[in-house]
Amino acid sequence: MQAPKPAEPEERTPDISLAPAAPAGAFASMRGKLTAPVSGTIAARFGAKRGGDGPSWKGMFIKAPEGTEVRAVALGRVVHSGWMRGFGNLIIIDHGGDYLSIYANNQTLLKRLGDAVRAGEPIASAGNTGGNEESGLYFELRHLGKAFDPASWIKF
Repeated sequence: MQAPKPAEPEERTPDISLAPAAPAGAFASMRGKLTAPVSGTIAARFGAKRGGDGPSWKGMFIKAPEGTEVRAVALGRVVHSGWMRGFGNLIIIDHGGDYLSIYANNQTLLKRLGDAVRAGEPIASAGNTGGNEESGLYFELRHLGKAFDPASWIKF
């Protein structure tokens, strides 16, 4: 008689269904008060055409030297941390109230799925993993899944 095969350990995924780290309505009240996610120069703005006649930018690209610290713009919870085609190393933070912030093109990621983050907390380092020729950060804000211009939300 053959001994039963030992059960394989279950892969555990953090429970991100928990309420976001931010109170309801907190992010919406931050319009015009958010600190820039990285120190650098804005190279592409929301709505501008990529490559002259390509699709429009849904966020902004901020040029910054490789390794420059990328910080969370507000309190929230990490709902994605990993590589994604077209975005490179990517972190997405849920700020509650159906608001998300997206940080792409990173060299390294410092936070994991499910981590709570505070405003100004380092979450990644800038790089060029998303296919951009220059090092920096691609930054996007979304509400109800739709990208909107972050320029009026961020203090530069």
